[in-house]
Amino acid sequence: MLADDQPVVREGLITLLGLLPGIEVLGAAADGEEAVRLVREHRPDVLLVDLRMPRCDGVEATRRVRADHPQTEVVVLTTYTDDESVLAALRAGARGFLTKDAEAEAIVRALHAAAAGQSTVDGEVQRRLVQAATENERRGPAQVELTDGLTPRETDVLRLIAEGLSNTEIARRLVVSEATVKTHINHLFAKAGLRDRAQAVAYAYRSGLVSD
Repeated sequence: MLADDQPVVREGLITLLGLLPGIEVLGAAADGEEAVRLVREHRPDVLLVDLRMPRCDGVEATRRVRADHPQTEVVVLTTYTDDESVLAALRAGARGFLTKDAEAEAIVRALHAAAAGQSTVDGEVQRRLVQAATENERRGPAQVELTDGLTPRETDVLRLIAEGLSNTEIARRLVVSEATVKTHINHLFAKAGLRDRAQAVAYAYRSGLVSD
């Protein structure tokens, strides 16, 4: 299922997605309200949604779809890559975030990844989040209270995830093994109720560990 308020973009996406392997387009919506209705009727595996739409924007549509139809994952495809848009979409439950200049191969990978419960964040979007986290680090560490029972080391790992570091890079930064990093990630995900790294980034921003 897809949702975009621009007819030319919407029709183009229908044509494009119809040509991609392993993807069947069940319907297309012109705004968030229609998207929520079509998801309720067709129960798609993935909703590909724009952010800026009338009546109900992509963030609100994502929030409603994820709350009422958790079997449907959401991937955002938009021209807006500002930090607040990214965070709002991730907080609402989006599984992926792509810009509209993404290639067809990137879109199909993101849709299949979302259907499999995995996250995909566009390289430019990830770069902006890392840049925001880096700028915040230069200003000094945020003074926040630990939440959800996270230990100081789990909080360190969460902050580094939000900066865009891989498990290998986190292990090097903290001078521990990758197995230890994975253990910390499993614990903090369980404590904070997180599904994946995309949600961890949003959680870190919401908790004040990093800011834009």
